[in-house]
Amino acid sequence: MKYPRSTPPRHFVMSSIALAVLSLAQQAQAQQSDAPIQRVEVTGSSIKRIATEEALPVTTIKAEELVKQGMTTLADVMMALPQSASLQPSNAGSGTNINLRGLGVNRTLVLLNGRRLANEAIADGYANLDVIPISALQRVEILRDGASSIYGSDAIGGVVNFITKREVEGGNVTVQLVQPQRRGGGDEQRIQATFGKGNLARDGWNIYGTVDFHQRSRLKLSDRTGFIPDDAAMAAIGLPRSAASGGYATPANFTSSANKNAANPYYASGCLSPYSIQGAKSTCVLDDDTYGSALHPNKQLTMYARATKRIDADNTVTVEYTRGDESIFGYKNPTQAVAVGSAKAILPSSSKWYPGGSGGVPAVAGITNQPLTVSWAVADGGPAVTRDNQINQRLLVSADGHVGTWDYRAGMSYGLSQRKGYFQSGYYSGIGLINGLANGTLNPFGLQDQAGRDYLDSIAADGMQNRSSKSSYYGIDGNISKSLMALAGGDLAIAIGTDIHRDTNEDTKLAPAADITYAKVVPAHGESARNIIGVYSEVDAPVTKTLTLNGAVRVDKYSDVGSTVTPKISFRWQPTRTLMFRGSANTGFRAPTLFDRYGYRTTVANTTTAGRWDDPVLCPGPSITMPGTGTAVPGVDAADVCNAKLNKLTGSNSQLKPERSKGGTLGVVFEPSRSFTASLDYWQVNMKDMLANLPENVYFTNYADYKNLFVRNADGSLAYINNTTMNLGGQIAGGVDVSANWEIARNRFGTFGAAIDGTYLTRFDNQLVPNGPWMSNVGQFGWASNGTTSSYPIITFRWKHNLRLSWQSGDYSAQLTNNFNSHYRDANTAVTSQYYRDIPSFSTWNLTGSIRVQKQVRITAGVTNLFDKAPPITNNTIYSSGYLSSVANPIGRSWNLRVSYDFE
Repeated sequence: MKYPRSTPPRHFVMSSIALAVLSLAQQAQAQQSDAPIQRVEVTGSSIKRIATEEALPVTTIKAEELVKQGMTTLADVMMALPQSASLQPSNAGSGTNINLRGLGVNRTLVLLNGRRLANEAIADGYANLDVIPISALQRVEILRDGASSIYGSDAIGGVVNFITKREVEGGNVTVQLVQPQRRGGGDEQRIQATFGKGNLARDGWNIYGTVDFHQRSRLKLSDRTGFIPDDAAMAAIGLPRSAASGGYATPANFTSSANKNAANPYYASGCLSPYSIQGAKSTCVLDDDTYGSALHPNKQLTMYARATKRIDADNTVTVEYTRGDESIFGYKNPTQAVAVGSAKAILPSSSKWYPGGSGGVPAVAGITNQPLTVSWAVADGGPAVTRDNQINQRLLVSADGHVGTWDYRAGMSYGLSQRKGYFQSGYYSGIGLINGLANGTLNPFGLQDQAGRDYLDSIAADGMQNRSSKSSYYGIDGNISKSLMALAGGDLAIAIGTDIHRDTNEDTKLAPAADITYAKVVPAHGESARNIIGVYSEVDAPVTKTLTLNGAVRVDKYSDVGSTVTPKISFRWQPTRTLMFRGSANTGFRAPTLFDRYGYRTTVANTTTAGRWDDPVLCPGPSITMPGTGTAVPGVDAADVCNAKLNKLTGSNSQLKPERSKGGTLGVVFEPSRSFTASLDYWQVNMKDMLANLPENVYFTNYADYKNLFVRNADGSLAYINNTTMNLGGQIAGGVDVSANWEIARNRFGTFGAAIDGTYLTRFDNQLVPNGPWMSNVGQFGWASNGTTSSYPIITFRWKHNLRLSWQSGDYSAQLTNNFNSHYRDANTAVTSQYYRDIPSFSTWNLTGSIRVQKQVRITAGVTNLFDKAPPITNNTIYSSGYLSSVANPIGRSWNLRVSYDFE
């Protein structure tokens, strides 16, 4: 059922009413706490205050909550967060990113202990969370209000602050295993060790360190046959995966001067299992189940060390070192024998592998000694595997404390992020493949004989490095704060701070890799640097005992794009002890990243589209959004223009200008008793001059509007689709965050609790060009994409929540967790009306139980995806696997075991 934009659906109204009723029901139980309250620094402010006095909406996730929910990685944390539109789990080489509000990973500011890390080295616009050691964390704080005047005006989507343990005394070793119920890959192993010595209160010093290793094995599509969509399931929604035709395969499809239509000598016999299956129009197509990955494998080794010294009772100095090392192994379809300049993949009639020749390849009617242009994927080497390695380090020296009437906090940090790409296996020299076909050594219609295997080994690129990138961060920051005077509600406080940092970025695509033409590595180099000086001030004014006002302003000067002033105001009004209202307004400013403005630039295609498409001109058909429905024009190889990954140009754009935003929040918090708290916060962000890459589906769905971006050669062939970063139109996102925590009962059976965090989207509108039309992305595929990390579209559910039911009694505890996403309108662009459909709501339950078997040993066991819910199927053709892989984990039911041992 559809609802007008101004009318919320029934389930959201009922949720709101339920929160209000519960809060009123709890008022009779209201209790006054006599415990002393400590003033602490809260994410979003430089002024220390009582944590419960928050005027800005902050979500706090404690480290023990990660254990209770059975989480093994920070990707699990980000996906469970209702305000996040992150990919799950990320297969991208950039690792795990967080995308608050769906506004893009570049607009979410990630901090470690309140300070920035060096960004991921290629895009240089966001941090890879995988380099943060989960074993060192005490809590995660998410500031859901954007454009922080304290941390940076570029935090348009919000701030995520990972806060480590202040001190550790003793030690701990923890082993964690995740084992899917089904056979195959996707299993995980984690081991972490933490040791510390000294006590700040007793000894005046503490030093500790933690090492954390995690790995995940590859999960192939074939490991989940029947659980994720197969050909029959896709046919049932109008998109059989085998409907494609004429692509690169083993055995190869071919065309000739006598037969312009693609054909295959082994089509009649069923092609060649397990490498290919029968496609349309008498051709073979690669079997996705053999080559496709539901999850890429990865390995992570992170460490964190911290030494803290109390100079006196009021002042502390800390040194921190963080190092994360991650390798992600990407699996792609086998290397293709593509054209190298004017040289094409031609099989001459002199080759013994010619159909009807001595090699045993079946003859094909009408093929009599004409040279064949083959569309061949080299199956002998298996999938084409890449290794993407990232090493991220940070050294921080900081001091905080109290001098006279002033609180202070200062630090110096250096961060270095390095990323290197390699051809791990399965890649071959492009010209080598063409020469091997021409001299008859290589067989494009099957697996190689010994001579062919030896030849492939001689032209293999195993272990070749193809890219080297690095970014660095040099920063000095500090702030001071104090109480100025007494007001009716408390002390008027002021904070003044500065943040001076230098960012550098260097990115090189290496020349030798250009020989591997399938990978489309075009030698290129980009190098840049930027200095930023920021000054900010904050005033906190408790005007009365019930009303507090807060104002902050930040001035940033960029060495390359000018200066900006970004103010922020907020209020907190508590008319009664059980009711509090809060709100804020802000402006934001985000400069183009160094990569976006100064990164590499090439004049030829340097990558291909993520999805498969029909060239609208060279392979016209009845449905431009459904690959494989077009027919190649005469003289063009169908494998290159139909159901193909088309040439694409990415890189920097020197004409980019900064984007700007306006945002705000307005909320209410109910706290009728110590056992119940609930909040509703409306938020909205308006952006203009948005920096982004156009999603692929936009080019094809609206080809008439974007055909100027299809750059063609003189002969009409496609040179590339221009997909460089651009200043697009705008984006408007808004919604309501819902949160509640309730201690249901405390009795001889234990303590029972319930908590929910949810987000209801009221709007998510995209505008591709200034003053152009707007398109809604709420609950349906729109024009927004994940941009620099993925070509997948942003998924914006109308309602998303994380519900937790908990129990604890002594050494025993248990928690039942529900993650829910509302239904979604499917793409429906490539299907007939009979297949028009919605993607149903998706809900998974996780159950975890824990027991302390002795003083030093705790065992936690659980099951993830308790009811073995299959990921939702989609007819959006960019999802070649057939399911909504950007939001749904394909592992299925899995078992989780965690054993932790504490040392005295």
